[in-house]
Amino acid sequence: MSNTKYILGSFADPDEMMDGIDRLQANNISIYDCFTPMPIHGIEAKLGVKPSRLPIAAFCFGGLGLILGFSLLYFTMSYDWPMNIGGKPSMPLPNFVPVSFEVTILLCALGMVATFFFRNHLFPGRAPRVMDLRATDDRFIIAIDARDNSNHELIDSLLKEAGAVEVKYNERKYVSYE
Repeated sequence: MSNTKYILGSFADPDEMMDGIDRLQANNISIYDCFTPMPIHGIEAKLGVKPSRLPIAAFCFGGLGLILGFSLLYFTMSYDWPMNIGGKPSMPLPNFVPVSFEVTILLCALGMVATFFFRNHLFPGRAPRVMDLRATDDRFIIAIDARDNSNHELIDSLLKEAGAVEVKYNERKYVSYE
């Protein structure tokens, strides 16, 4: 069995890369991932990437912030140290709104940053997941798992027909996150 783990097609133009994706999918060749230096509209739908569940996480973090902010105000103003200030009630709900709102935003933002780092494996000491360094500069890369797709000559010809500048057979050199 060969050491080749990925076949990388390097494109200079995003439209040629999208054409390469179409050609590969028309021949039932599964694509591992695409690496681009900028966002490309519609690539997620073409690759079959499911919608993100980050809005659900943001809602949960925001709800937690609202509950914690309101609980803190209730505990300090009504339970632990109730004060009669100008004849106002000890639990004035309209006065709780600004602090509860700010704690909601704070916990939502901090929770989303933590979720982003966790989800993308951006921990200190982890090796980067970069298949080709030119993907961060000026190239558009299609990575195809060589072990799932055995017809390497067909993949090579399809990528070159679509306008690939270079086709490389790559061994994985980074730490696996799967």
